[in-house]
Amino acid sequence: MENPKIIDGGKHSDERGSLFYNNDFGLQNIKRIYCIENADIEFIRGWTGHRIEERWFAVMYGSFILRLVKIDDWENPAEESEILEFRMDADNLNILHMPKGYASAIQAREKNSKLLVMVDHSLGEIDDDYRFPINYFKKLLR
Repeated sequence: MENPKIIDGGKHSDERGSLFYNNDFGLQNIKRIYCIENADIEFIRGWTGHRIEERWFAVMYGSFILRLVKIDDWENPAEESEILEFRMDADNLNILHMPKGYASAIQAREKNSKLLVMVDHSLGEIDDDYRFPINYFKKLLR
């Protein structure tokens, strides 16, 4: 199984302004996109898992903490699972790839932050949402 990873983007600035880019990310698997804007910086959106779907995340404005957990058993996951934490911001066009088999918890670090989410399946194409209470995984640090 694949591990989550950051696909590094970059930024070029000159007298005209800035260009944000990610030349190593291919869109061939993307079937839909949406944006997330949390109500405030205290709220953590999660845990939502996907056994089949993959997701890619890019911060469009502000900054986020994205936490991922590899799910070992979809009916009764280990509460002490390791939580991977990724801090991302809009200063470049880095993209976090979340392979199938993971659950995510998403927290904005700045007011009005926006997160672009890209998915490899169309809405309604498969039934692949697994939800767990935000306090389910015991290693979640705030």
